[in-house]
Amino acid sequence: MIRQFQACCLVPLFLVGFAQQTLKPQNKKVSGLQGVTGTIYEYGFKQFAGKHVLFVNVALQEELKNFGVVVLAFPCNQFGKQEPGTNSEILLGLKYVRPGSGFVPNFQLFEKGDVNGENEQKVFTFLKNSCPPTSDLLGLSSQLFWEPMKVHDIRWNFEKFLVGPDGVPVMRWFHRAPVSTVKSDILEYLKQFSAH
Repeated sequence: MIRQFQACCLVPLFLVGFAQQTLKPQNKKVSGLQGVTGTIYEYGFKQFAGKHVLFVNVALQEELKNFGVVVLAFPCNQFGKQEPGTNSEILLGLKYVRPGSGFVPNFQLFEKGDVNGENEQKVFTFLKNSCPPTSDLLGLSSQLFWEPMKVHDIRWNFEKFLVGPDGVPVMRWFHRAPVSTVKSDILEYLKQFSAH
């Protein structure tokens, strides 16, 4: 049963991933805008004050935990309908299907919600408006499930935002930026804090 479920889910995911390859980034990483007013603390994230925080739909926790970076994951079903489950089903899906093998997240996983459109979470409105978009194009409208579509919207799952210890976004990455590039960029950014 699980093998059938995996096969029927992986083929559409592969096709969606293939379709998204046509979207070319202008920049794999963009820096936060100067003069941003406000912080993530205004959106219910005060417990992370003084920490570097990575907002993402997937986890880099293993890669970054030794550097004091907190990874926050936000499931979303707006990109190719890839996350249709309820919150409890998402955890079971992670454990038994993707990635499977008994996987249990070691990062904070928030409730599923919208990151774009009319019902987007307010913190994502703030994050998106604090960093330039990573591409001129949004992608295939047939695979994007929100309205209205805006220039600063997140292009696809796996787009990431790094927030500094002052609560202000400092970097944003294109969804196809390699994990090694994201990690390298973050480590380079963190050097300025270890010098003090």
